[in-house]
Amino acid sequence: QVQLVESGGGLVQAGGSLRLSCAASGGMLSSYAMGWFRQAPGKERDIVAQINWSGGRTYYADSMKGRFTISRDNAKNTLYLQMNSLKPADTAVYYCAASPYYTETPNSNHYAYWGQGTQVTVSS
Repeated sequence: QVQLVESGGGLVQAGGSLRLSCAASGGMLSSYAMGWFRQAPGKERDIVAQINWSGGRTYYADSMKGRFTISRDNAKNTLYLQMNSLKPADTAVYYCAASPYYTETPNSNHYAYWGQGTQVTVSS
């Protein structure tokens, strides 16, 4: 069973950047499609971005396009999310997740393994 641990969250001013990491153990990251999701207080958990096993296919939610970059290093068993030009609306708990397969339309139900989340707070 894959265990996922996120890191890199914190407090940043609007316009700043953060890089989130998700370290996997108990399994090979290369066996999974990976995704980043986020949940703001009082809101549903939404997809941020996802990436297939090789990194050759990615998806971004519209509001993240051009600002966020998802990447993976299968040799290090680690997933990343580079977040630039952060806005207060990006404040949320960010989760990484692993899915046995990649679909062009993200579906959180496909993701079998989830991390505990890391808090990102963007101040205005």
